[in-house]
Amino acid sequence: MKNRLLCILLLSGIARSQTPYDSLYLKSAVYKNLIAMFALSKTESADIVFLGNSITFGGNWSELLGRDRVINRGIGGDNTVGMLHRMQYVYQVKPKLCFIMAGINDIYSDASAETIFRNYVKIIDTLRAHSIIPVIQSTLHVNPKWKRTEEKNPVVAALNVMLKEFASKNSIEFIDVNAVLSLNGVLRDEFTVDGVHLNAPAYGLWRELLLPVLKKHGL
Repeated sequence: MKNRLLCILLLSGIARSQTPYDSLYLKSAVYKNLIAMFALSKTESADIVFLGNSITFGGNWSELLGRDRVINRGIGGDNTVGMLHRMQYVYQVKPKLCFIMAGINDIYSDASAETIFRNYVKIIDTLRAHSIIPVIQSTLHVNPKWKRTEEKNPVVAALNVMLKEFASKNSIEFIDVNAVLSLNGVLRDEFTVDGVHLNAPAYGLWRELLLPVLKKHGL
């Protein structure tokens, strides 16, 4: 009986320690600090915002694109739920375009492609409601340097199919970054430092996919 009670207590402690997917972003010290930094920003307007996680955060987009009016709103470890809760930091600079890349942290939290897609659509809908043009960028595959690659890359692929179809049906631009960085559904070894985050050559190729979109919109 004593052992059974101990087991129940241990299991209940594990259950309490597990963080629900919808509130994971609240547990991130990085998220909280960068939100505080965004709140301190004196920038009142920009042409372009990049919204995403650490992969977006890792790019110095203003220098990469050779443009001044560019804001990076990437946060390491963020998921689509966290992004939905910080959209005011996109709206406040009144950009013309918002480039979005999201989903890999959701996938590694074991969220389904369908759940992530629903959040993604909410992000896009709220951008459009604020007269901001969304640009969807494919969720990147991972490389075997990372973990659970064989399990997670099919979810990445499924999400990208949904995003591409949604973009096509709703006249939204879809940029397939995997087309230049991945091979056979796997992030290429020469473009990643750890299996998920990108190196400089990868950002250079990614940049080339963005320039025609900027030109199209007069930016």
